Amino acid sequence: MNVSKVMKKMIDYSQGNHHDINHFMKVHGFAQTIAKEENCTPQEQEIIEAAAIIHDIACPLCRVKYGNTNGKHQEEEGIILAKEFLADLDLAPEAKDRIVYLVGHHHTLTEIDGIDYQILIEADYLVNADESGYSCENIQNMHDQVFKTKTGKELLESIYLR
Repeated sequence: MNVSKVMKKMIDYSQGNHHDINHFMKVHGFAQTIAKEENCTPQEQEIIEAAAIIHDIACPLCRVKYGNTNGKHQEEEGIILAKEFLADLDLAPEAKDRIVYLVGHHHTLTEIDGIDYQILIEADYLVNADESGYSCENIQNMHDQVFKTKTGKELLESIYLR
């Protein structure tokens, strides 16, 4: 798989929505950095990066359908949209399935079942903490309860907890 093809396709899919494009670009950057620093395999790296790029694929639909981008709605709607989005990409079926799974769980902080899932949660939170103005208490709680990778914790501390 060529991650840059996923990136270009998602930029086009976003129809010029600067917020959505900037958000997934930032999440991708953090996910890419964390995955590299945590010595993920090339296959894990590709899955993590692709999932980071398309994790919020359902946001435009959710804004229209529900009037908001509630995480649970994103997960539900994202599964279908991610399957469709990935259908014509040169990607192993297992990788597609995993990316769809990650998109469908990226707001679920329990039962995190792999490094790819952990990194997506951490990268998305690093961006959301800024964009949503999370409190220091919320950020400290995430640091203590949810963040597990050394790199993710270091980034969270460096950006928000100094």
